[in-house]
Amino acid sequence: MTYIAEINIMTRSEILDPQGKAVKLGLHNLHMDTIDNVRIGKHIRLNVEADTEEKARQTVDEACKQLLANLIMEEYSFELHPA
Repeated sequence: MTYIAEINIMTRSEILDPQGKAVKLGLHNLHMDTIDNVRIGKHIRLNVEADTEEKARQTVDEACKQLLANLIMEEYSFELHPA
């Protein structure tokens, strides 16, 4: 069965986010002063072939841990949906 994984990777909250700060400054320059605490992350969508949802979850989790996320600086979450 094919599953679609929707993965969100964000810099850990204790790590500075220079991209987020730059975007926040740009938004404030556009007079959007009610926006605060901007963080920039990654969104990855991929297809996984697996016999069960549990196996698909394990595959996506390993992909995140080994390649997609830098666990020292980033945290991740994901959802699976049948394709």
